[in-house]
Amino acid sequence: MVKRLFGTDGIRGEAGKFPLDEATVRRIGRSLTQNLEVEFGRAPRIIIGRDTRQSGAMIEHALATGALEAGAHVESAGVITTPGVAFLARAVPFDAGVVISASHNPFGDNGIKVFSTSGQKIADALERKIEQDLDGPDNTDGAHFVTTGDAGEDQRHPDRAATPGLPQERKTEAHYNPGYVDRYIEFLVREVGKGLQLDGVRLALDCANGASYKVAPAVFAALGAQVHVISAHPDGRNINEGCGSLHPEALIALVAKERLDLGIAFDGDADRSLFVDADGSLVDGDHTMLIIAEHLKSTGDLKSNAVVTTVMSNLGLQLALAERGIEMIRTNVGDRFVLEELLARGAEFGGEQSGHMIFTGISLAGDGIITAIELLRAVLASGKPLHDLAGKLTKYPQVLINFKVQTKPPLETLGSVVAEMKRIEYEMQGKGRLLVRYSGTENVARVMIEGENQSTIRHQAEHLAGTMAKEIESLSH
Repeated sequence: MVKRLFGTDGIRGEAGKFPLDEATVRRIGRSLTQNLEVEFGRAPRIIIGRDTRQSGAMIEHALATGALEAGAHVESAGVITTPGVAFLARAVPFDAGVVISASHNPFGDNGIKVFSTSGQKIADALERKIEQDLDGPDNTDGAHFVTTGDAGEDQRHPDRAATPGLPQERKTEAHYNPGYVDRYIEFLVREVGKGLQLDGVRLALDCANGASYKVAPAVFAALGAQVHVISAHPDGRNINEGCGSLHPEALIALVAKERLDLGIAFDGDADRSLFVDADGSLVDGDHTMLIIAEHLKSTGDLKSNAVVTTVMSNLGLQLALAERGIEMIRTNVGDRFVLEELLARGAEFGGEQSGHMIFTGISLAGDGIITAIELLRAVLASGKPLHDLAGKLTKYPQVLINFKVQTKPPLETLGSVVAEMKRIEYEMQGKGRLLVRYSGTENVARVMIEGENQSTIRHQAEHLAGTMAKEIESLSH
């Protein structure tokens, strides 16, 4: 049986351990190349980018080595955001763009995401083929490589691809081109930001010590904003550590201290962004979707009259959009599912409560910087502060409990959990929502309940989470 390695957001796990050990990553590079060669009938062109975590250079080197063994032409953009790689894949173009990143996870984790030449994540069929190749014998085609140098990250120069000094029978290093980051910045400023004047706007940026640490400040400064930057000194281990979209406390404090107009928090690979208004309130993805959707409708750019989001978005967003005559369509959690629905319906805009937004007319990948540009465009066009616009959304109380699990048995096989869910839904009397799901990228279960009373749903969620954890643990013994 073929082991599933690709989740909703690529391959993710602890760096250095299967499937992110050097040997497996090298095989992934070979398999990707071989499958692309079959698809295109020639040696494929691959671009690789990574975030700032210390394992990135090792994984990039292993993947590039495998791809080069199989005959690919491989280039590296160094440290760049995930959507930056998706942009390069379609704009240069390349046959595939590979991102080495674990997004919002701690530094010890890492991951591999692959984009097609269209700038969207590769099809499930190609992921399955790679998994099948990894399930078979390791055929290296007789190639022999010996590493004598350190393939780890040089943290004094985190943008530079590692150059381990490999004696080689074939080329084993991707060609590093620092100009690709500049090309991405130019796209964001000249094309996405066209017509947006931020002169006089005072912004705070929290770059999560991640992939946006150079790109985001450069973009917003070029658009005319006065920029205050924090968490832009990556050392390989501090990515997402007490900062970024998961930990906006320092950004909130900076906006208040400097009396700034707005704060923007990115995650480690900058495919999502959350915001802080001038009053220090957090503006999440649901607020952002309402603000941008209302603006797009006012300009005639929401021709589908629909917004695609996930089952995690608050019931209040659905009601607010309905008041404005905009349909809200829910999908399973994951930007892959949001994009699929957007394309199927010919819709222009959608996203997730986490701050991951997709504008199909601009990019098929979520991009936190594009989201920030479009939110600022909506705010300036309204003539109102962000706080006032965000206040148009009245949220139902929501409780979300995450807990680690050793296994992920199908929910319908958990008898006590099913019974408890039915009891809660009966108590709600149709005035709330219950969602139980597993994370697509971690060994984590999530229980989310929305309802009219915060204390009631807190008690319900804690009891359900405890019941679920107990039953899963009993099955593992």
